[in-house]
Amino acid sequence: MFPAFPIAPARSLVAAVTLAVLAVPAARAVTPFTIKDIRVEGLQRTDPGTVFAALPFRIGDTYNDEKGAIALRSLFATGLFKDVRIEIEGDVAVVIVDERPVIATVTFDGLKEFDKDPLTKSLKEAGIGEGLPFDRALIDRAEQEIKRQYLSRSLYGAEVVTTVTPIERNRVNVTFTMTEGDAARIRDIRIVGAKAFSPSTLLGLFDLTTGGWLTWYTKSDRYSRAKLNADLETLRAYYVNRGYLEFAVESTQVTISPDKQEISITISIREGQPYTVTGIKLEGDYLGKEDEFRSLVRLKPGEPYRGEAVTETTKAFGDLFGAYGYAFARVDSRPEIDRAKGLVAITLVAEPQRRVYVRRVDVAGNTRTRDEVVRREFRQLESSWYDGNRIKLSRDRVDRLGYFKDVNVETNEVAGAPDQVDLTVTVGEKPTGNLLIGANYSNAEKLGLTLSVKQDNVFGSGNYLGVEVNTSKYYRTLVLSAVDPYFTVDGISRALDLYYRTSRPYNAQGDTYQIATPGASVRFGVPVTDFDTVFVGIGAESTRIGTSTGIPNSYFLYRETYGANSFSVPLTLGWARDARDSALAPTAGRYQRVNLEWGMAGDVRYLRSNLQYQEYWPLPWKMSLMFNAELGLGKGLGGRPFPIFKNFYGGGLGSVRVFEQSSLGVIDPTGAFIGGARKLNFNTELYFPVPGTGNDKTLRIFAFADAGNVWREGEKIDAGSLRASVGVGLSWISPVGPLKLSWGVPVKVKPNDRIQRFQFQIGTAF
Repeated sequence: MFPAFPIAPARSLVAAVTLAVLAVPAARAVTPFTIKDIRVEGLQRTDPGTVFAALPFRIGDTYNDEKGAIALRSLFATGLFKDVRIEIEGDVAVVIVDERPVIATVTFDGLKEFDKDPLTKSLKEAGIGEGLPFDRALIDRAEQEIKRQYLSRSLYGAEVVTTVTPIERNRVNVTFTMTEGDAARIRDIRIVGAKAFSPSTLLGLFDLTTGGWLTWYTKSDRYSRAKLNADLETLRAYYVNRGYLEFAVESTQVTISPDKQEISITISIREGQPYTVTGIKLEGDYLGKEDEFRSLVRLKPGEPYRGEAVTETTKAFGDLFGAYGYAFARVDSRPEIDRAKGLVAITLVAEPQRRVYVRRVDVAGNTRTRDEVVRREFRQLESSWYDGNRIKLSRDRVDRLGYFKDVNVETNEVAGAPDQVDLTVTVGEKPTGNLLIGANYSNAEKLGLTLSVKQDNVFGSGNYLGVEVNTSKYYRTLVLSAVDPYFTVDGISRALDLYYRTSRPYNAQGDTYQIATPGASVRFGVPVTDFDTVFVGIGAESTRIGTSTGIPNSYFLYRETYGANSFSVPLTLGWARDARDSALAPTAGRYQRVNLEWGMAGDVRYLRSNLQYQEYWPLPWKMSLMFNAELGLGKGLGGRPFPIFKNFYGGGLGSVRVFEQSSLGVIDPTGAFIGGARKLNFNTELYFPVPGTGNDKTLRIFAFADAGNVWREGEKIDAGSLRASVGVGLSWISPVGPLKLSWGVPVKVKPNDRIQRFQFQIGTAF
């Protein structure tokens, strides 16, 4: 946030030192002599060794004017002294110094816009901090830099005043007093010269906006030169992608009101005329693979010129050259314009230059995460040919770890070795601990909370550690989980789970009973490809059905027939592929998973499968559509029915909203919701940007439609018995996790269904 302020002596100080040095030989020429002693006077805190180390002479050396001048320059260069002189007493050199004051404290008054800690750190890096010598020149530079930072936040009326208070022992207290004022707001944005598109359409492309009902959250009505430049580039791309090849921004005027509270922006543009592509030619060296390169061209003759398509084509060409080891290939596009007819021909000129191999891969920016956590995701090996595809894959794999807010890979030439490059992977750390909270309220369960505390990168090792607690009145869970993603060097992961679950399926009679299931499991994940993982695991768990006069009839009959205690050894097998563009706020891509659980030993034998398919599609006007489908099937083996305590449940968050959590499916004669051996869910969500938030994707409105139900073992999955609901909601990526609020109405409901129109959850819903 705050760049290190440049440390340089003030011009007046440099002039004083220069004059003092030049004046020594002129005013007091000294006859060279042999030094018998060196004495230092004026020191208070500085160690004498610091002074002696800066001197170019020692006892027994010959002293002359040149050495005296060098000594003065060296002592001033330490920055510890505001005055230095050398006096000669016979054959003794006396060094007299006047120390600079030392900064005792640095405090801030009126600071609200910025955090104190980053500001304190950046000032200390610039030489202004507790225990450092006081330099007025650096204080003035820091004051001006802080003012510039306020200007970047549209606080044009901000003032910074520095107070230096001397205290005992030649120390000073430095106080920066800020008068921040109110941020200047954008009053209006005008685009002059627009004819092909309406001003409202063009202004809708901008991140900068005038005041709105949500600009307090987005702060998009605060002027920033960087944001304006980005918006102008977006405007240019919009025109160029619609054929206006010669579009130009002719001028930009930003005016501020006398009270420094309102800003007006006027943008003058020249549209030019639209152009149609007549042909695309390839020139240069394409390694004899012209057909392969031509297949990557994104433009076709007869289409309007699109700058984005040209950029995508040249990038695709560069990536393909990179895949063949040509890291420094150049691909230029040269348009040949016929203004009279509005036509343009594109020539793509390629210069592959030289093929290189990677000498070394370096990791930078990881202050917490170990190097090996990043390196083991790399598919580009050291001392092998440069492969652009593998480097991109490596970068994506590091990014998908979720430990870093940004990941960049730079290619650097090796001096003296034209056929070698070094790769530098620069990452930006981010917090990897998550606190997820879910809640629901109903007449039956009252307030139920789900708490999950997770750490995805324990001690920077890349390992996962989590604790999940559910405090629902009828369903309570305690789960401890640990995952080592690289249990073996080949990338096989290991997950350990230790859990204790209790459930009291809702009973209309109000009686309570308990089903307790302690257990443990171990699961291994085997990467089959860079995108697919197969999971295999085994566990052991015990289930006890407690006794009570209010126990549901289904549980009572199962207990009487097969006993109160059941032990099983489940074997799990699964597969997952996640190709979504984001795990938190996806707008495109697909997620698939299959999980099979086989109770192969113990008192209960069963098969339990769960399949999920999820896909996202980007839509015009910053919208996106999500579809989710989930199927669960269970079957008992060995002549026994499917264990009732392994039933699926439906209704509520992650299933069919508007219906109470776990209330769909089979209802026991006692009124308890006991789920079922078969489950089917369909969920659709249409996301809209919140008006006034511009391009912000952290806050979105959505409309949803859900359908699903739960059935008994062997019962036909009947579309006619599906429950359905529609509604609207709000999605917000909050500091503690994704938050979803939903309100809806049932559209297909039975008389005994329990309705819960409003539901919310912090954490992912599917």
